[in-house]
Amino acid sequence: MQNVNLPAIRACRPPWNKGRIVGQKKPLLPKHVWAIRVRLELAERHRDLALFNLAIDSKLRGCDLVKLKVADVFAAGIVKERASVIQSKTNKPVRFEISEGTRKSIATWLDDPLMIGSEHLWPGRFHERLHISTRQYARLVREWVKSIGLDPTSYGTHSMRRTKVAYIYRKTGNLRAVQLLLGHTKMDSTVRYLGVEMEDALTIAEAIEI
Repeated sequence: MQNVNLPAIRACRPPWNKGRIVGQKKPLLPKHVWAIRVRLELAERHRDLALFNLAIDSKLRGCDLVKLKVADVFAAGIVKERASVIQSKTNKPVRFEISEGTRKSIATWLDDPLMIGSEHLWPGRFHERLHISTRQYARLVREWVKSIGLDPTSYGTHSMRRTKVAYIYRKTGNLRAVQLLLGHTKMDSTVRYLGVEMEDALTIAEAIEI
């Protein structure tokens, strides 16, 4: 009798994303930003407040945000109004503004005893780790959004990156400005990142008369 090779039968594993919301994470609304800021201020969590504020202003990816050094944002005894870093993903520079409120929170954090002698802006807790990890940053973001009653599965580190540019786009409709602020090399990437739909495009077009 001829032997027939049958495919191996493997146990069916549940998908890794079962029960999770995948895809683009929502940007925070201005009311969410202020609610989180107030809670961090009241709790006197100086590092978290500085990290949260700079994440919103810088619009950096998590991998670049956690690697920031003190010298990137601080010079001549003051926090810079503008800064520039090289993006890990594209190896190209991107500039960002540091608002007054963010500068104040960074200055307060730099005066913290934990920052004595630290080269990195967000130092790690262990000697072998120079700065916090992207996983630690993601846990903090989940904690922040949960603290104001938001669903943590709908938000993530990219929510922080998208928050300010989403607001800028809603206010101005200026995709080119958003592209430059995000450090995207192609406009298509910006359109996909913001989730710009035809309805948005038509709304912008209708508001302009020639």
